[in-house]
Amino acid sequence: MAVVLGLILSVAAALLLLGPWRTTVLLLGIDRSPQGTAVARSDTMILLTIVPPSSYVGMLSLPRDLWVTIPGVGANRINTAHFFGEGAAPGSGPGLAVQTVRENFGLDVDGFARLTFDGIIQSVDALGGVVIDLPTAMSGYAAGEHRLDGKQALAFVRDRAGSDDFFRMQRGQVFLKAVLRQTADPLHWPRVPRAAVALLRSLDSNLPAWEWPRLLFAMLRAGPDRIDARTITREMVLPFTTNQGAQVLAPNWERINPVLLEMLGQ
Repeated sequence: MAVVLGLILSVAAALLLLGPWRTTVLLLGIDRSPQGTAVARSDTMILLTIVPPSSYVGMLSLPRDLWVTIPGVGANRINTAHFFGEGAAPGSGPGLAVQTVRENFGLDVDGFARLTFDGIIQSVDALGGVVIDLPTAMSGYAAGEHRLDGKQALAFVRDRAGSDDFFRMQRGQVFLKAVLRQTADPLHWPRVPRAAVALLRSLDSNLPAWEWPRLLFAMLRAGPDRIDARTITREMVLPFTTNQGAQVLAPNWERINPVLLEMLGQ
């Protein structure tokens, strides 16, 4: 009986971790407002998609200034969707951000994961810092390896001096890959539980609990060097100034759609 039960559990675990369906999540990084609410713009927006049987993991970073139609609001920067949603009803920000991505990009997005920047600082510190390996100098750091604590890591990702949002998206992916590489290293495993607890305290998501093992297993199985990390590039947008004088980016769908098809099959 025990053997049969073990076999059933093993098959169920395999189906869960390696099920052929795609899972796509919108990752949101936000600041907390001075009032301690979540009424804030999303500083970071990344589409994370996995297809476990093929070990495919893709990350597509979206520019904050992308000019899109926000349902119920109208034309605005894509990063304001979270702000407008939270302003209308607490807890609605991530949902409106997901709906905005779905309707503008024509994508099936299964859910969201929202993280505050305080959570990033605390989790990186609990991990003992994160080692980034830079191919070229950026954000005041020379090419090579650098160990950053939580505040330094966040400053590295968000640095705006002498760069723009396209560089910031690249740095964000450098950081995410560095964290994944470190957590996959057995030498750092004793610190991982504390880092995970710190992260979960600042994490809000509508994904069912059983989806998280799939996401984590797929990312660990692929490894940081096999993640298909891309950004919407300068060649995929058309800069313009709105009637109110805001400098924004109009999406060039003829160039964006092929990337969506390659990464997300849509």
